[in-house]
Amino acid sequence: MILDDIVAAKKKRLPVQKETVGEEEMRRLALESDRAAVSFYDALSKPGLSIIGEFKKASPSHGKMNNKIELTDRISQYNEAVDAISCLTEEDYFLGSPDYLRQIRKMTRLPIIRKDFIIEDYQVYEAKVIGADAVLLIAAILPDGLFKHLYDLAYSLGLDVLCEVHDEEEMRRMINMGVKIIGINNRNLKTFEVTLDTTRRLAAMAPEGTVLVSESGVLCADDITALKESGADALLIGTAFMENENPKKLALEWKGIYDGN
Repeated sequence: MILDDIVAAKKKRLPVQKETVGEEEMRRLALESDRAAVSFYDALSKPGLSIIGEFKKASPSHGKMNNKIELTDRISQYNEAVDAISCLTEEDYFLGSPDYLRQIRKMTRLPIIRKDFIIEDYQVYEAKVIGADAVLLIAAILPDGLFKHLYDLAYSLGLDVLCEVHDEEEMRRMINMGVKIIGINNRNLKTFEVTLDTTRRLAAMAPEGTVLVSESGVLCADDITALKESGADALLIGTAFMENENPKKLALEWKGIYDGN
């Protein structure tokens, strides 16, 4: 499964990263950071549709993005149309970098989520240091004990957590942990097949008050209507925005559809 390959690559990279900034130093930098995080939870839980606009250079399922605009223009448009920003920092399969998040932090006051394959404390501390307001934790790659440890660590640093699930078993695990924000990935990570029905099925299981984010496969107006009916509070949109010359216009159009305007 692709997740296994990505995690294996991450395990090889982390020791190299720690040669530049050691574990204790990264922890110290995170604990001494005086930047107040912007609430990712508040951005997603407000009335109406919230949109997380993504920045990514590539993905395993899609290949390299046909990026139509420069980063500065993209973030300027996001600032006027979306509610939060997702930045891929995974290097090998998404061609990301923590440096991209650092750059974006200087361009926006919106909450930023570090989207990566987090398996160690070091990455959570680093997220705080580079300017993230939230981190992604993926249920499929973390046993419950480690997931809860990293979740609690993030919140102790003032970071929110988007908890990603792909199926009913992972959804039940997150419900049992009482997490606040659940991201439902519509992509089957074994086949890469995308179906928005995944959001419909799993959203029906969520306790009242859980913020639900639908991830992957949002491409057209009909998708917005379907996901509203499924109960999604927010959408994380990557490829559709990355390969559009005017993501601001698209985001505002889709918010209008969701709100019935």
